[in-house]
This record gives sequence, C-alpha cells and structure tokens, in this order.
Amino acid sequence: MGFLGGYVDTLGFIGLFGLFTAHVTGNFVLLGASLADPANIPSLLKILAFPAFILGIAAARLLVASCERQGRDAHRPSYLLQLVLLIGFMACGMLSEPVARDMSALAMAAGLLGTAAMGAHSAASKLLLAHLAPTSMMTGNVTQLVIDTVDQLRGAGDAATTARCSKFFWPLFGFAIGCAAGAFLFLAFGFVALIVPVAILCLHLVKPSLDRA
Repeated sequence: MGFLGGYVDTLGFIGLFGLFTAHVTGNFVLLGASLADPANIPSLLKILAFPAFILGIAAARLLVASCERQGRDAHRPSYLLQLVLLIGFMACGMLSEPVARDMSALAMAAGLLGTAAMGAHSAASKLLLAHLAPTSMMTGNVTQLVIDTVDQLRGAGDAATTARCSKFFWPLFGFAIGCAAGAFLFLAFGFVALIVPVAILCLHLVKPSLDRA
C-alpha cells in the first residue's frame, strides 16, 4: 500500500503538471502561494484537488461506518472504492492523452478521480490499518523513523524502538520505490501505467487478509 501511494502520487504529479493526488501539504502550499501572489494562480484542477481529496475521505468513512453497522468486514469494500476511482483516473487519463497545459474536461476528471482515490486510500489507512504506519503520508513516518534510529544509535533504544523502526521503515521504503516506478512507467506508457496500482488493489480484493496478517 505504501508503494501504491507513492506510485499514484508521482504519476499524477508528472502526468498532470504538478498535481498532488495524495500530498495535502502540497495543495495547501499552492493555495497559500496563490493568495500571497495573485499572479501565481494555480490551475482550476489544483484548486479543486483539495475538496476532491476530502470527498474521497468522506466516502471511505461512510462506507466503513455502513459496514460496521452491518457487522461486515470493511476491507474489501474500501479496496473496491479505491479500485473504482483509480480505474476512472486511468480511463479518463488515457482518453485525454496527450494532456495539454490547457487541460480538457477529461484530464480534469482524471485528476479529481485520482485525488479522490488517494483520499479514500488515506482514510482506509487510518480506519482499517491503524496498527500499521500510514501508507501515503510520509512526513510523520520519516520523523518517527529518524527519532527511533537516533535513540538506537545513542543506546537508548529497546525492543519497542526496534519494532517501530521496522513498522515505519517498510511503508517509507515502499513509497520511495513506488515514486520511482510511477515516474518511469508513466514516461514509458502514459496513464495506462495505472494498471499497476489497479492490479495491487485487485490482489487485495482477492486476499484482503494480507493486511490483517
């Protein structure tokens, strides 16, 4: 899931001229910069990215809450929601290629679907995988990993410190590999490269127990 987060975020950034699909901090920076410098107005897509991300979170929360009321496991429905949104991202992106700076409606739809997908992804990480490290927000992961590594090096670490290092390292490593893979594969294949995260979600739909192991 960390790999998926990095992959989709980087692919969207390259394919849609700097759109952050999973990086809310970046969207705040764009909005703040536009307020300070009216000449630096971000595209409509970048302005709408934040509300699209929020809608993705809200949809995932409502879906998980519905499953909880019914006594059903919410892992598979949450993966299905992400899958549908990512397929929409891929389809609209492919239909809009080549994407011009004056973005078409299809390119904008691709970006908003991708951002909503990552909002749902982030919500699922918080709601269903809380025992694991976040899979799309790496600032906190890096901070905790460095703190624990410094404690280990100065001899103040214990078994819990070692466990946390492993917990935060692997999603961070997966995210970094996903960023590189997303960049190279998009440059080689365009939006069809989203078939990789789509396949990952299909695997988790077949075997949702992977995340509860």
